[in-house]
Amino acid sequence: MNLEKYRDFCLSLPGTDEAFPFGETTLVFNVMGKMFALLDIDGFESVNLKCDPEEAIELRERYEGVIPGYHMNKKHWNTVSFDGSIPDKLLLEWTKNSYDLVVAGLPKKVREALQ
Repeated sequence: MNLEKYRDFCLSLPGTDEAFPFGETTLVFNVMGKMFALLDIDGFESVNLKCDPEEAIELRERYEGVIPGYHMNKKHWNTVSFDGSIPDKLLLEWTKNSYDLVVAGLPKKVREALQ
């Protein structure tokens, strides 16, 4: 996985934009203004993704490259390593799941605007 491929995937999701609200090196992907992925563009070592609380624990136990969300609510966020221990396909699937969780929490009118 490289930054360009990951960025292209995130921006392909409806209603997604990117921003640097936490400084010049922390890239944040938002859907309708709500974060679903955060990463450091300098190191490109990991990404923070929103996750169902029960699934978050399961993924941490199952994958060495998944830890509680760095600087995030550890109940709802995981940090996923780009060290190659997580297949790209799975990383993109988890990113889409993060996006879907955020979309599900949006007001109905906003969700409908994404379709």
